[in-house]
Amino acid sequence: MLLELAGSGPKHEQLARALRKAIRDGVLDGAVPPSRRLAADLGCSRWVVTQAYAQLVAEGYLAGRTGSATRVRRVGDAVAAQEPAHPAPPRYDLAPGLPDLRNFPRRPWAEAVREALATTPHPDFGLPEPGGHPRLRRVLGDYLRGVRGAAPGTVVVCGGVTDGVTSVCRALVERGRTRLAVEDPGWTRLRRAAEGAGMTVDPVPVDDEGIDVGRIPAGVRAVLVTPAHQFPTGSVLSPRRRAELLAWARDVDGLILEDDYDAEFRYDRRPVGTVQGTDPGRVALFGSVSKTLSPALGLGWAVLPPRWTVHAHPPPVVDQLALAGFVESGGYDRHLRSARLRYRARRDRLVAALGPVRLSGVAAGLHLVLHLDQDAAAVVRRAKAAGVKVTDLDDYRTAPGEPALVLGYGNLADTGVEAAARLLRRAMTTV
Repeated sequence: MLLELAGSGPKHEQLARALRKAIRDGVLDGAVPPSRRLAADLGCSRWVVTQAYAQLVAEGYLAGRTGSATRVRRVGDAVAAQEPAHPAPPRYDLAPGLPDLRNFPRRPWAEAVREALATTPHPDFGLPEPGGHPRLRRVLGDYLRGVRGAAPGTVVVCGGVTDGVTSVCRALVERGRTRLAVEDPGWTRLRRAAEGAGMTVDPVPVDDEGIDVGRIPAGVRAVLVTPAHQFPTGSVLSPRRRAELLAWARDVDGLILEDDYDAEFRYDRRPVGTVQGTDPGRVALFGSVSKTLSPALGLGWAVLPPRWTVHAHPPPVVDQLALAGFVESGGYDRHLRSARLRYRARRDRLVAALGPVRLSGVAAGLHLVLHLDQDAAAVVRRAKAAGVKVTDLDDYRTAPGEPALVLGYGNLADTGVEAAARLLRRAMTTV
């Protein structure tokens, strides 16, 4: 092996550069020469060689083990071993939880960001306030009162619904309330977040009227619900159950954590107002732009009773001010109006393409439930093999139940609706 030591710096650095180049060029492979022999060949001290070898071991070019020769580590193999293989994305993604990422309002959002950068006072670029920027807190409070019927409360800006719920759960645990009732089925992510905050989760069944309030276990003083559009069943909390839930909170001095999930997308009538608007002292309201704009923005909010006010993790100030400007300019409402029309048309096409099947939860949101007469897990596997990603309803249950699939159409391309439905029907008939 011929190595040329050249360039600036100490000899061990020159040798490391030469060895590195030889490995990259494929000239050097297998075991490298023992340090004593290479030092004699180069006419340098053994320390120079051992230092160069140690540097390349640290960089991953060489692998050294006590009692055996130092060897070249194939760079491609090293990278493959360190990085997990990422499966190819499905051809048709019907997983729930995403809006139409193709129609993110890039230009209006960019204009809102530019406006925030151009007009924000210099002091606002300092450390962010724990509860969020005052301007966005004011804008969100006004917007939620006008659009969702929310009552005044302490508005806290956070990184999303999960972030806000986690912060409140930690506060509950600190005050000795360690049990949380949750809807079953329900969002697995929120259930795990509550457990991660130190709470014991008590599943409560959901039916066509929403959560069965009478089955909240004794001793529980906090409950997490999605009244406007229950995930994943799509049921709306009935007036009777709303009254029962508020009465329960008064009787046990409890806290209702209201996830305002999918409230912006109702296709058969206007969405019902928030539970928080009825009793703001016992209800914490959570929302975000994850389903309306993009989860990548990490922008959410909580409207909290004074006794349960917490500080979550506010997003970057510029993004907060961009959202404030986007709402104030009417851009957010214009985007929602356009999105509702697009999602409703896409839902209608999907329902028609699925044919004579039993569906539920089609009146709102960005997903529907397809009820099956066969093994849902098997259908999921066959659909995946055909390039269609769907979700088993059991993924959101604490125990297996009636076979069904949750089909999200928010991020499904319009050009793929019929093809995705055709492949899914084929998977159902071959199971």
